[in-house]
Amino acid sequence: MSAVRKMNSPQWKNFQPPAQDPAILSYQQGSNIVSPILSPTSPTSTSNIRETGLIEKLLHSYGFIQCCDREARLFFHFSEYAGDINTVKIGDAVEFQMSCDRRTGRPIACSIGRIDKDEVSFEVLSEERFTGSIVQEARPVKNKNGCVIGQADGLGRVTYEHNGEWFFLPYGLEDVVETANAYKIKSGDTVTFYIATDKRNANIHARKLEVISVPTVQSRCQGVVCSMKDSFGFIERADMVKEIFFHYSEYKGDINELILGDDVDFDVQTRNGKEVAVNISSLPEGTVIFEDIGLDKIVGKVIKTLKNGRRQSDPLGGRISYEGPKGVTEMPFGDKDQIGDYSLCQGDVVEFKVATDRRDKLQRATSICLMESETFEQNKEKRETGVIVSLKDGYGFIHCAERDSRMFFHFSEILNGEKDVKPQEEVEFTVTQDLSTPDRLMAIRIKYLPKGSVNFTHVRPEKYIGTIEREPALNSGPTKNKDSDCGNIIFDFEGTIQQVPYQLKDLVDPRSPPRYGDKVEFNLAEIKRNNTRGAVNVRVLFRNVASKCLGFVATLKENYGFIESADHEKEIFFHFSSFDGDPTELDLADEVEYTVTRKNAKVSAENIRRAPKGTIPMEEILQDQGMLKGKIVRPMRIVNPEQEEYCGLVQVDAADEGAQPVCYPYGITSLADKRDFLQTADAVKFQLAACKNGATRAVNIAAVRKYIRARVDSVKGQFGFINYEAAEEGKKLFFHMTEVHDGVEIQAGDEVEFVVVQNQRNKKYSACSVRKITSRQRPERLVSRLKSINDDMISPRLVAVRQPKGPDGTKGFAPRIPLPHQPTV
Repeated sequence: MSAVRKMNSPQWKNFQPPAQDPAILSYQQGSNIVSPILSPTSPTSTSNIRETGLIEKLLHSYGFIQCCDREARLFFHFSEYAGDINTVKIGDAVEFQMSCDRRTGRPIACSIGRIDKDEVSFEVLSEERFTGSIVQEARPVKNKNGCVIGQADGLGRVTYEHNGEWFFLPYGLEDVVETANAYKIKSGDTVTFYIATDKRNANIHARKLEVISVPTVQSRCQGVVCSMKDSFGFIERADMVKEIFFHYSEYKGDINELILGDDVDFDVQTRNGKEVAVNISSLPEGTVIFEDIGLDKIVGKVIKTLKNGRRQSDPLGGRISYEGPKGVTEMPFGDKDQIGDYSLCQGDVVEFKVATDRRDKLQRATSICLMESETFEQNKEKRETGVIVSLKDGYGFIHCAERDSRMFFHFSEILNGEKDVKPQEEVEFTVTQDLSTPDRLMAIRIKYLPKGSVNFTHVRPEKYIGTIEREPALNSGPTKNKDSDCGNIIFDFEGTIQQVPYQLKDLVDPRSPPRYGDKVEFNLAEIKRNNTRGAVNVRVLFRNVASKCLGFVATLKENYGFIESADHEKEIFFHFSSFDGDPTELDLADEVEYTVTRKNAKVSAENIRRAPKGTIPMEEILQDQGMLKGKIVRPMRIVNPEQEEYCGLVQVDAADEGAQPVCYPYGITSLADKRDFLQTADAVKFQLAACKNGATRAVNIAAVRKYIRARVDSVKGQFGFINYEAAEEGKKLFFHMTEVHDGVEIQAGDEVEFVVVQNQRNKKYSACSVRKITSRQRPERLVSRLKSINDDMISPRLVAVRQPKGPDGTKGFAPRIPLPHQPTV
């Protein structure tokens, strides 16, 4: 609240200034003072000149006056005012005389009287008006604490020329003369004004500004939205080569519908010294045109390419040279001037049109298209071929015909990009270094080829004849080695025996594939990607009739087995799927007919058929030698898979201790019991037989063993356990159902006799040559309980007329024959 309002309050009616007020004390100290108002002849008066000023500040009993004619601010006491001090307000014009304080010697104002405000002025106006232009608009400012502050923060600027020099003068909103249409002065307006010189400090200002001519209303600008952020964006203007900022709130419509590339019109305003677009509205597509594109197509050569993956300092960083009317001319181009996004290389021959910007008349090349045949022919560019094998999101891989690899590519590198990218498309491309991944190659400038244009192999026209040495795998898993899945042909090539691989797809007739040993005719194909060879167009000439072999079934497992050859020298693997018939009907030592094939570097039997008994002639038994005794010195390989030799050896017991031991070979047909498991050091008895090749073999070999009797503890499918501890205490003895003689049914509790053998591979014991002796009996726990029951404890006595039966391995119960009723004895 101002001091004037305080003095009007009733509590200030009888106010007496305090004695300690320094402004009052300075007057009370003088003894010659008879009146509070100094006369012009007062000794303390400095002069008789009356000055003018404005009340700047009012406090409780004193205030301050701002001088108009000089830079001074004088103190005054309310007692020096000639009149009612309660009517004085800040800003009132007064006249006063300057004096000095007797105590401090400082200048003060005295003999103060109010005058008309129009008679007071700090400035002196020029006699003539000056003409200039507005360069900065003035802004309104606020008063603070009830005091008039300077207008430095809100001042505008007007410039004018005088004697060849340009001057800038400040002005405020109060200095502008209002026009009839209330026009607001803007930057760039031409105005007339007076120059006011401050009498206090000689500072000059522009006063009484008047607009000479009001500018015409600026037409709306047009442009294209070129950038959009979270809440603002930029418009590329059509009237000048410049982008202008805009805020989303200035768009007249749904901002979510505005997208990049939309044509718009707008007004331009200056905010904080920068131009911004306001009142934005959409225009129909195609309204805004920046450039005129010529109709003529020009052929040129790329001499400078754009830097891929880097920010361009020059938006038109590329250069194309062409032969023009004035000689060789260079034409710039940017990243949007190419038709397609494929890579352009230095030296490429291209076709383009000339675009002229309407704003600055700058010309550049646009609609640039690569001339493929001319470029590849002139630059002698190495082109490779392949097939698209994999597609991802925006990229894919090509199976190369000339190199053993898959080549990475971007969809943007396809020259005829209108066509959809599909797998198995044959293409032509150039290989270059991938700039984003230095250790990777990539395919660029990809061109589609007609079907059948890409050849991965070069087929020789010559025909070659060879022999099947290995058959290809019929069903190969994805994790297997591809080389092992191929078949193999041995042939004579330019005087040397060589091998060449082939696959099932290379056969002329896949329904009748060649077998091991067949004579075939084929062509050689040279694979380009790895410079290897392969056989194609494989056709059977002669079947290998001699490949039919005879043998004996030596081993039967779960789904495979082994066949002993007719000469008893080796064994060959076979799978049950290769047997022509029911594999469950096969038995050990059955005579079979088969063919030998080689797959995955292993020999196996195929096309297996059961042969009539006696097809393979048996050896002649040497009756004169009688029955011999001996022992096994080497078992068959089916007993000990670690040994290399297939046939076993039996040694004859020597009559004399110093005699040389004699050994004879034996096989599966030599065993009297084909399921006998003969091991090293087993005692045997046997006979000798003479083979057609003059060799002697052991036949009718029977083990001289001690059979052990025990009861079956449990049966679980195809195996079971016997209640007998062989070597490991607390463990039952294992046996397999294939070791049971005559295939009889064995159940828990049956008494059997068997021989304990040890597996040579895992050193575990099992039972073989299992024979059933008696049917099962009651479990031990029931037998011991019945023995402890006395006759007196049974009342009445019951006799079981039929024993219960347990599960027999079949589904449901087997039909039973009812027993005749027997009365209780």
